[in-house]
Amino acid sequence: MEHSTIRLTMAQAVVRWLTAQMTEIEGQRVPLFAGVFGIFGHGNVTCLSEALEAVQDQLPTWRGQNEQSMALAAIGFAKAKRRRQIMIATSSIGPGALNMVTAAGTAHANRLPVLLIAGDTFTNRLPDPVLQQVEHYSNPTITVNDAFKAVTRYWDRITHPAQIIQSLPQAVGAMLDPADCGPAFIGLPQDTQELAFDYPVEFFEESTWSIPRPRPDRKAVAEAAALLKTAKKPLIISGGGVRYSGAEGAVARFAAERGIPVVETIAGKGGLTHHHPVHAGPIGIIGSTSANALAAEADVILAIGTRLQDFTTGSWTAFSRDARFISINAARFDAMKHRSLAVVGDALEGVDELDSALGAWKAPAGHLPYAKELFADWDKLLDDHQTPTNAPVPTYAQVVNVVNNAAEEKDTLIAAAGGIPGEVAKGWRVKAPNSFDLEFGFSCMGYEIAAGWGCAMAQEGPGGLGGTPIVMLGDGTYMMMNSDIYSTVLSGHKMIVVVCDNGGYAVISRLQQFKGVPGFNNLLKDCRITDKANPLHVDFAKHAESMGAAARRCESLADLEAALEWAKDNDRTTVITIVTDAYSWVPGDADWDVGVPEISDRETVNKARESQIAIRAKQRVGV
Repeated sequence: MEHSTIRLTMAQAVVRWLTAQMTEIEGQRVPLFAGVFGIFGHGNVTCLSEALEAVQDQLPTWRGQNEQSMALAAIGFAKAKRRRQIMIATSSIGPGALNMVTAAGTAHANRLPVLLIAGDTFTNRLPDPVLQQVEHYSNPTITVNDAFKAVTRYWDRITHPAQIIQSLPQAVGAMLDPADCGPAFIGLPQDTQELAFDYPVEFFEESTWSIPRPRPDRKAVAEAAALLKTAKKPLIISGGGVRYSGAEGAVARFAAERGIPVVETIAGKGGLTHHHPVHAGPIGIIGSTSANALAAEADVILAIGTRLQDFTTGSWTAFSRDARFISINAARFDAMKHRSLAVVGDALEGVDELDSALGAWKAPAGHLPYAKELFADWDKLLDDHQTPTNAPVPTYAQVVNVVNNAAEEKDTLIAAAGGIPGEVAKGWRVKAPNSFDLEFGFSCMGYEIAAGWGCAMAQEGPGGLGGTPIVMLGDGTYMMMNSDIYSTVLSGHKMIVVVCDNGGYAVISRLQQFKGVPGFNNLLKDCRITDKANPLHVDFAKHAESMGAAARRCESLADLEAALEWAKDNDRTTVITIVTDAYSWVPGDADWDVGVPEISDRETVNKARESQIAIRAKQRVGV
């Protein structure tokens, strides 16, 4: 029996296959790949761009300003779509490709899908060394693209046109697997992109992908139910996996019916609204006093969809040594951490089956009301710190409160690095589910504005909230990566950017000094500069205006309130800047294990070392 074929270059075949992949979101059938962020160079401009240009109305290509930021924008899109739709980022070879490695690390750490396609050197090696080639004397098969192996879930280099028939479906399978989700990388050597091949027409048939929901082992569920029934002070930790599974409603019902308070990880924050009846606050180092008090007293902790990062566990000091963990997670690697009773499976399926196995069991009647009392105390503490004072410079907490109050119900808050994460994790009162994106799995400086672009795109179509992304970041992060302000103006994807100018890298300066080291090379005044008394401060509003954004500089919280109302009515990206206190923070009460010198000539460092030893004495190690 003869099979029909179609002759295409490898690059043309890649693009045709990508456009044939579909998915379903809220009952609507949509392309699995929503678009491409691209910067073209000699490694992808002659072949891959030729193929993308032909399908630009079907698979739109958006021009980036920096390879890292466009890949971060793809990650922001994937997070806003809760991993149900994917963006592509493509670069040339050499520095263009390597610029995407940081973004790949961000996606890998956060378990988020993005397809990275980079050009590569010639497989025939005849013109070697080519422009931007980094040569390895002992291994000519190595190129810069091998760097992606450490930060991707799937990696391949296409050295023959036929290889994409096997490789592309595997890449998608990895990106959509809840247990293995993360970035996929495909390297396309220049001479392989140009080659024509007779591809089977079946390869390009339209396919509809769905995200699997693996059910947990029945024995594991039964053991988890038996352990949970012994609990007098149970606690649920809700992670990012709950949101990606769409299990927020199931977890909330389970918690309410069983009388168990729910605390949230950084990635999980936003699964519940702030005032939900079972919500007891964010947990961990940048968490709430309420959640951390409950963690310290908990005897059985049900961790759902979380990898239990140190900022969640207080470097494993937040819990009693006698506490037992049950972990529901699609990834076996995460489910087994810290000797948890592992229930390997989808969060929604796992919660539903555990609920059935528990029968009529409920937590002691006073436990959830007690948790809500603690949470009410936390809310009052937040109010105390967020209330305006007569101080000449507002605090982060006060700025966060003003922005929070101005945000519409379905606007999405985006933050990532510096002092903002702690302040929004603690102080942002979520108004609608899944309207909060704090990238702190990798704490990637530069994520914020780029992710705002991707998030703005994701508001369109099924699965989008329909609101406006509100990006909050510090002056240090703004200086690191801001060019996608220009991207959003060009593409018409509006966001609101609030820059808190505190004169440098304030929160890391805080940690530095807290551990006994004098302020050094973090705040501008502590750097090697010409005028320490009057360091030059960037006018961020004028800078943003030069990229086409609307912008306003604020001198007070009242100015900020007015600027936010003005920003809502603007038809384009708006940047608002306000000077913020570098020394005032909402308190935290969880420990963090960091390296402190074992010996030092500074007494302040020696005291900090003693304190760090005391922290480590509280850690749950091997229990």
